[in-house]
Amino acid sequence: MRKINYIVVHCSATREGSVLTPEALEAEHRRRGFHGTGYHYYIRRDGTVLGTRSLEIPGAHVKGHNAHSIGICYEGGLDREGRPKDTRTPEQRSALRLLVSQLLKRFHDARVCGHRDLSPDLNGDGQIEPAEWVKQCPCFDVKTEL
Repeated sequence: MRKINYIVVHCSATREGSVLTPEALEAEHRRRGFHGTGYHYYIRRDGTVLGTRSLEIPGAHVKGHNAHSIGICYEGGLDREGRPKDTRTPEQRSALRLLVSQLLKRFHDARVCGHRDLSPDLNGDGQIEPAEWVKQCPCFDVKTEL
C-alpha cells in the first residue's frame, strides 16, 4: 500500500439542482486525460459513497500530492448561478464524516484537508490564506469541520 499523507476533500463543482452521475464524472475526467475518475471516493447527494478508484492507485486530484493522498469528492459545490457554495446535504455531511473517520483508522497519520488547503503558499509565510487559494474547492473549511 502507498504511504498516505493526506486525505483531501473536493467538490465536483456541480450546481445546485443539477446532477453529476458517476458515469458523467468519469467521462469528464477521461476527457481531461485521466485514466478514469481521479478521486478514490464520490459521495452522491443522497449520501451514497462510491469507491471510484482503488486506494492502491494514486489519484488524479491534487497536482503534486497524488502519490501520497486519497481523494474524496462530494457532488455539488456551486449555487444555482455557479458561485462556490457549501451545498452538502445532511446525508453527504454524515457520509463524509464516517468515511474520513474510517480512513483515519487505517491511515492515522494522514492530514485531512480541502483541495484549496494544498494551494501554493505564495507569500511564503507558512500558511495558505484565502487570497492564495487556486480554487474554492471544497467550498467549506475542512480543518474546522472534520
